[in-house]
Amino acid sequence: MRDTQKMAVIGGVAAAVVGLTGVGVYALVGSDGEEGKGTVTAKDEGKAPDKVKQGPLSAREVRTAAKEFLGAWSQGDAKKAAALTDDSAAAAKALATFRSKAHIAKVTVSPKAADGEKVPFDVTAQIAYGKKRSAWNYDSALEIVRASGTGEPVVDWKPSVLHPELKDGRTIRTDESGTPPVTAVDRDGSPLTAKDHPALANVISDLGKRYGDKTDGSPGVQTRIVDAKGKTKDVLRQLSKPTPGKLQTTIDAKAQRAAEAAVSGKPKASVVAVKPSTGEILAIANSPAKGFNSALQGSLAPGSTMKVVSSAMLLDKGLASPGKAHPCPKYFKYGGWKFQNDDKFEIKHGTFAQSFARSCNTAFISQAPKLENDDLTKEARDVFGIGLNWKTGTATFDGRVPVQSGAQMAASLMGQGGVRMNPLNMASVSATVQHGSFKQPYLVSPSLDKRTLAKAPRSLKPGVHKDLKSLMKVTATGGTAAKPMSGLSGDFGAKTGSAEVDGQKKPNAWFTAYSGDVAAAAVVPASGHGNENAGPVVRKVLDAAG
Repeated sequence: MRDTQKMAVIGGVAAAVVGLTGVGVYALVGSDGEEGKGTVTAKDEGKAPDKVKQGPLSAREVRTAAKEFLGAWSQGDAKKAAALTDDSAAAAKALATFRSKAHIAKVTVSPKAADGEKVPFDVTAQIAYGKKRSAWNYDSALEIVRASGTGEPVVDWKPSVLHPELKDGRTIRTDESGTPPVTAVDRDGSPLTAKDHPALANVISDLGKRYGDKTDGSPGVQTRIVDAKGKTKDVLRQLSKPTPGKLQTTIDAKAQRAAEAAVSGKPKASVVAVKPSTGEILAIANSPAKGFNSALQGSLAPGSTMKVVSSAMLLDKGLASPGKAHPCPKYFKYGGWKFQNDDKFEIKHGTFAQSFARSCNTAFISQAPKLENDDLTKEARDVFGIGLNWKTGTATFDGRVPVQSGAQMAASLMGQGGVRMNPLNMASVSATVQHGSFKQPYLVSPSLDKRTLAKAPRSLKPGVHKDLKSLMKVTATGGTAAKPMSGLSGDFGAKTGSAEVDGQKKPNAWFTAYSGDVAAAAVVPASGHGNENAGPVVRKVLDAAG
């Protein structure tokens, strides 16, 4: 027999002692022969811990553990209830905060029939805030698990045990510090309601969330879920009547009604109007009225309306001038692609003004060999503010003109490739041409929340500004935009666009223009040419806002 295994008699019981590295395992066999009696595991210091329970939870264990926890919670004994969970520290803090911050005077919790380890339950709470009293009923659920150290059945602690909408980092509070409702009003102080202006429904809702606490309104007493910064995430109970605060917007009611009427009846369409001298947004409309706000958040290739920005760049670099000869061939090859004009037209011995007015693609593509890959990106950002962080007061997509190379760079000159815009962006482009410098569009005055509006690094050079306005004027009087803009006088200009989309039979129709101190842009997807489909939409808005 080896030295590591010897027989011994301990208290009249035969024991086999097997030497293991650092651990002694004692297999004790009781005299009555019953399996399992006296089976223990001893650590090397000779102390034996209690046996760790293992295996699936029985229905009785689930029922008993849930009942004990819910009973302690109902009795207001947060310490005892927390000790019956797998995270007593977090549970104790959450249970105590629930009582104090949510102002719960009394709570009764009643378990329902368990579903495996999950136990749903009813909560009936009494909220007491000052003189306000309110009964609060809701359902929640908990799950029973075995504690890792002892194997005892305990509650798997999660914030959702207290309330199903609770998450980590959030608490429930009852107070008057929530976000008051708002009554959005137009620039003249008249109410803007979702009922009267369904196209503004999502915008009005967003404004309420952003600016409710910056108005003179009162939220009333609310029981609400807040994040770590105290910001309202959800209102659970309204204990007293709120008082709406008035939130002034830049919307022009007449222009807004015209914008809504102009897109009405079209399967899809979006239009935006802005004030060039200030950047104020005058109108926003989409068809359908409900759903995604393409007017402010859309991301579409703008087609030839982008030639306004491309022209500013070419004029700035001395690569074009309105009255000078400029090539407009039927085709032009660049980067392995063969580009052509609509219906393969050409302008022999024509000027750049003629090419712009007729929206000649090759007049722009032919300049690609003379350009750096980031030239258009810089012009769009530094002069027109495209891609800067616009802080309009609501959610917007602020345009994208990525740096590209080869054929994609050339395509971006005519608003294809990776260029992406929406009517807000293109209305701003026309506004910049009219005013001479970028004024970031906004819907709510920055003075309300002290936010800083985006600023473009530079304005249009005086000569470029003059030439660009002349290009848009000739397009509006004798070019592709002439029909929608006919009858206007004074300071006005326009540009049409048709953006091809893969798999789409007809291109997206675009139109951007300005008249006096109003600029607007519209897109009518899958409809055809810009002058026929988007032009009339813009004209109606210009007339109403002018």
